[in-house]
Amino acid sequence: MYCTKCGVELREDDRFCSRCGARTSVAQMPVVQKRLMLDKRNKKIAGVCAGFARYFEADVTLVRVLWLAIALATGVGFLAYFAAWIIMPSDHGCAPEPIYAPYPQAG
Repeated sequence: MYCTKCGVELREDDRFCSRCGARTSVAQMPVVQKRLMLDKRNKKIAGVCAGFARYFEADVTLVRVLWLAIALATGVGFLAYFAAWIIMPSDHGCAPEPIYAPYPQAG
C-alpha cells in the first residue's frame, strides 16, 4: 500500500503515513461499537450469559459456567443475573445492528 499524498510505501495496517501524516484507508474505516444486549436467540433462561458472551466475544458455555460458579460460591451471582435481566435491553431475537461511530480524531 502506498500513501496517496507523498507516495511512500506503507504497511497494510498503518493508519497514517509515516512521512506526511495523511490518513490511510485503514484509518478512514468506521469504528463499530458493540452494545451489551440480551441474546434471545442463544438464551437458556433470559439471555444474560449469551449477551455477555457475545459482547466479550467469549464462549457462551464458559460464561455460563463462570456465572454459575460465582452464583453458587457467593450468592451475588443470582442477584447480579436478575439485575442484568432487568437492566439489559433485549435484541428481540434479531441479530444486533452495529453502531457506527466516526473514527476518533487524533488530538
